[in-house]
Amino acid sequence: MKFFVDTADIDAIAELNDTGMVDGVTTNPSLIAKSGRDILEVTKEICDLVDGPVSAEVVAVDHEEMLAEGRHLAKIADNICVKVPLTWAGLKTCKALSDEGTKVNVTLCFSVNQALLAAKAGATFISPFIGRLDDLNLDGMELIQDIRTMYDNYGFETEILAASIRSANHMKEAALIGADVATAPPGVIKGMINHVLTDKGLDGFLADAKKAGIKIL
Repeated sequence: MKFFVDTADIDAIAELNDTGMVDGVTTNPSLIAKSGRDILEVTKEICDLVDGPVSAEVVAVDHEEMLAEGRHLAKIADNICVKVPLTWAGLKTCKALSDEGTKVNVTLCFSVNQALLAAKAGATFISPFIGRLDDLNLDGMELIQDIRTMYDNYGFETEILAASIRSANHMKEAALIGADVATAPPGVIKGMINHVLTDKGLDGFLADAKKAGIKIL
């Protein structure tokens, strides 16, 4: 499963990238606003930092403006993936951009039917939002599983990008189901390493090494 980092924080991306944990980056207007920087400037910097796809989202709601914004964003770098919402205008824009050879991430997916429409429109990625479904007492992971089954049934090449991930358990479950990608905040990815037995074991090894006077250098 590929790891995308869901942030516009350059320092956080660089830290994870140094460990090989960044296969791509996803951003949205909320994350860009949080960064306090110009969308084109920060997106270009992210694209220069990572090799994989960098999702940059349009802010228009009608097809013609979405298409113009998408084409403008695609000029930032070769690894730009234009993100569009799962609306009819978004799907129309997805089809046009995909036909032009631009990667497209269709976002705000909450049903199998929506995922099917996005695949038919040529989406590179579909982004089902797990956490937001969980907030409504619905099973976000069940949606990932159903989309996986549907895509496998028909051989769709659209990749499932599990989004709105809020915990290490979400990451584990997405991987077990077979999501192609999971995008998560830096803290969630870093939190995957935590285990009390690892900490306890390391403390024991270090104590024994100190007691025995073991030195490597």
